[in-house]
Amino acid sequence: MQTDNPMGIGQDINGNAQALRLFAQARPTLVDIQPAARLIPILKQDTILHAGPPIGWDNMCPTMRGAILGALVYERLANNLAEAQRLAPSGMIRFAPAQNYGAIGSGCGVLSASMPVWVIEDRANNTRAFAPLGDGLRRGLQHGANHAETINRLNWLEGFLAPRLRDIIVRSNGIELFPMLRTALQMGDDAHVRNKAAMQLLQLTLMPVMLASKMSTKDISEILSFLRGHNGFFLNLTLGACKAAWHKAEQITSTLVTAITSNGVEMGIRLNGAWHTAPAPFIDACYLPDYTAESANPVIGDSNIAEASGLGGFAAGSAPAINEAVGKTAEELLDATLQMYEITAENSTHFVLPILNNRGAPTGIDVAKVSSTGITPFATSFIMHRQPGIGHIGAGVWRAPIELFNHAIASLSPAALDASLAKN
Repeated sequence: MQTDNPMGIGQDINGNAQALRLFAQARPTLVDIQPAARLIPILKQDTILHAGPPIGWDNMCPTMRGAILGALVYERLANNLAEAQRLAPSGMIRFAPAQNYGAIGSGCGVLSASMPVWVIEDRANNTRAFAPLGDGLRRGLQHGANHAETINRLNWLEGFLAPRLRDIIVRSNGIELFPMLRTALQMGDDAHVRNKAAMQLLQLTLMPVMLASKMSTKDISEILSFLRGHNGFFLNLTLGACKAAWHKAEQITSTLVTAITSNGVEMGIRLNGAWHTAPAPFIDACYLPDYTAESANPVIGDSNIAEASGLGGFAAGSAPAINEAVGKTAEELLDATLQMYEITAENSTHFVLPILNNRGAPTGIDVAKVSSTGITPFATSFIMHRQPGIGHIGAGVWRAPIELFNHAIASLSPAALDASLAKN
């Protein structure tokens, strides 16, 4: 077990109630875009953050390595991929989990010093989280690509898109994200694999501010063209909002999972600010043409914090539009969502499911309930190719390994565990 909670954690038997109250009152709000190094002190040029629990270069999957090599070229620490390949394992570059430092990202979740990040502030709990601007499902850095076009897109995000979006966000005085996600669920999103409605809502929110600004018509057209062609761009906003909303709860002893994440080799859950790990599972998948299970990497990315928050697979039963993409029937997705109520602590006040008469989404994965029922969290996910440079090859569903939760149970004090079981 590894922890990044230097303050220590008290033994409060009301921890679950406190953690749930913090999440229920959360108001994660998009307030800014800044270079990552300006906000995350550890993120100097010799440091790369990544998705999932801690892992060293020698144990990383090829997809994660590919993304890191691209980041080294983007940061001009290496002139080309060959130089980056020599630099990465040299000991001169440090690697650390993004979630240990309030950051989070989909796919490889690779974050380097110069990358612009969304700044998401929970205005109720006074916490912040950071997430990189998404760079695309195919040939995107976060999906292991490091081609010239990938680096060019990162430079465009940094030099063109980020400063213009920042101006719009600052003019907006902040954009609350959970109400937008609540509406998106009612329009068919699961807020993980499908983000189409959320992207439309974001564009509708940004448009009046863009038109009232001094931005040129040409720049507005270029921004909207990118946003229209990139529905997955909203996903990192979802992840940052969830991270900010759970951040303070990690300082309270409870039996609630505040994140599920994977580095492509090991899956981890976060409980009371500590990591618990097991081998990353493969995805029960629906593949794009020309790809099969032989091509697939195990689950990778921080994006399953969505499930810990009542989204993704926990809301999939109310998002039948995703059934073809993940290869499951609407009935199978609904059955899985209903199961999630058996392992969660409450019905969400943030997110409701229309198909269940606006019942609150199942929220707050309780490790004690998972261990006692044997029901494990159900998640939706994109699938990444096991080799770098190819990216998204399909989508599907998976179940978290029970070992994660049994390991977490063993770390709890008898008082914390007894209090949770008494309420179950």
